[in-house]
Amino acid sequence: MSPEAAKAVLSLFKRHARRLLALILIFFCVLSSLIWIQEPVLRRATIVACVCLTLWLTEVVPPYVPTFVLWALTPLLLFGLGDQFQLTSVLGWSANPVLALFLGGFTLSVAASRYGIDSLIARLAVRWSRGSKLLLLVLTATATASLSMWMSNIAAAAMMIAALHPLFSDVQKGDPFRRALLLGIALGANFGGLATPIGTGPNAIAIAAVSSNHAITFTDWMLFALPLALGLLIAGLALLLARFHVRGKLGELSAVPVKAPTRGGQLVMVVFFLTVAAWLTEPLHGTPSAIVALITTAVLFGSGLLKRDDLRRIDWSTLLLIAGGIGLGNLLEQSGVIRVAGTAMPWQELHHVARLFILCFTSALLAALMSNTAAVTMLIPLAAGIDPAPSTAILIAIAASLGIPFVISTPPNAMIYGEGGITFSDLAVPGLILMLLGCVLVSTTGPWVLNLAGVP
Repeated sequence: MSPEAAKAVLSLFKRHARRLLALILIFFCVLSSLIWIQEPVLRRATIVACVCLTLWLTEVVPPYVPTFVLWALTPLLLFGLGDQFQLTSVLGWSANPVLALFLGGFTLSVAASRYGIDSLIARLAVRWSRGSKLLLLVLTATATASLSMWMSNIAAAAMMIAALHPLFSDVQKGDPFRRALLLGIALGANFGGLATPIGTGPNAIAIAAVSSNHAITFTDWMLFALPLALGLLIAGLALLLARFHVRGKLGELSAVPVKAPTRGGQLVMVVFFLTVAAWLTEPLHGTPSAIVALITTAVLFGSGLLKRDDLRRIDWSTLLLIAGGIGLGNLLEQSGVIRVAGTAMPWQELHHVARLFILCFTSALLAALMSNTAAVTMLIPLAAGIDPAPSTAILIAIAASLGIPFVISTPPNAMIYGEGGITFSDLAVPGLILMLLGCVLVSTTGPWVLNLAGVP
């Protein structure tokens, strides 16, 4: 074989290696289920779950496709094994109010982007630093985290990076302060999402998983997660300061213009603050957060602030991904797979804190290597058979946001790495420290703090 032909074969193999891996995994999962699992419901449910999880984990198809596979395969393979596996019931598994809550968050994000409010926040953070490198680092990370609480962490990171571009047009990519600032953006984007129920997909999976036993309000979540996110962000900034010795002054910041919001932007800000106020005061007025989100969506589109074209900008693929995760959890519960998995290992012989740490660290490690939503989708149903307390599902979801040490761990990490100048150790050292610190903190104090917030 000629060198050119060998290169062509190697290129073809690399292009299709992931698909080949997915096919091999599905084949062995199906074969193992047919050989080792005798009960028909367990066997067929396991096959459906393995197919969906393999598609999610290998990412050979868009992330929303496994949801359609789940909806189709469950009634097809489990037909006649129970009314709960009929198509109407299977679709009903995914019809969780948390999807409406996320729809409201995505709609607000689209509105903020349409009227430049997200860009305004980013540019104000740069302007308010007044030339101080330390203050700019703190404000940049804080602004990114604040944006990530309410919108995609990808969009939050992109806005901050774009706002900082004028500052570094003539700066070497290896400049320590430039690297520190980019890492601050990544930390803010990664940790900000865990502070609110709508910040990231795993939060939605956890809330939906425990909704039948305990309703988690917006306030319940933030009472626990917001201080944790703030503490992790402070710890991350401290690590950056120690590593890069950030101090001194920058040059003139006039290259970063700040424009006042338009009338439409002002109205969107009013809607945003009213929505957040309604979410936070849910215990007082009793209107569920999901209904508030639907009202907000109706107001934004009904008032003309958002147009028909803006519907395409809503992250429907993530909504379908979350719906699939919720549906998969219900499949594993309804079929009894959770019960069997929970009794397969002597989990109860472990101390409660050790058990929680293993689950949280596994969640963080898996999230560091693959989709955090896929990791939580797999772990939370299995953990329910080990420890059915609602707080356990919440802690596993929180831990998924701690999986940040590698370039591939999160989209913001990949974005700042793509800017150039960031090394592997720049991400790995603080990322691994924060991941371990966060998992220890969450597993040791998490149940106690959640109990104080009313979550058993």
